[in-house]
Amino acid sequence: MKRLELDERREKRIDTEILADAFDEQERAMGWYYYLANTLVFPFTANCLHSWHKSPLAENDQVEVIGMAPENKCLREIFVEADWNGKTITAPLAQLRGVDVDEAAQQALDDWHYWVGRGYGF
Repeated sequence: MKRLELDERREKRIDTEILADAFDEQERAMGWYYYLANTLVFPFTANCLHSWHKSPLAENDQVEVIGMAPENKCLREIFVEADWNGKTITAPLAQLRGVDVDEAAQQALDDWHYWVGRGYGF
């Protein structure tokens, strides 16, 4: 995957609004976790962008995202829980694109995809 171009405005907002008090990997993970948990409105419909080795979803699958995965599962990357084919699964948020989400949720999803697309981690 090609690394996304630097977006200075987004970088500054992420640093000041999401990661302002984060000094280590765990604090960065929890900064992202709570930003997303408090900004995304559950449930919401999402489409799978691409297959991923950590997920049973395939490109173009549609799911209903019902919430964040437990904190302890989000210390390396952000996972969500979703209804898919009648069962609840855990999937990487980076694999999903929201469908008809509100403006704040779209920005949060874009922020997370930017973070992952830049190759950043916790």
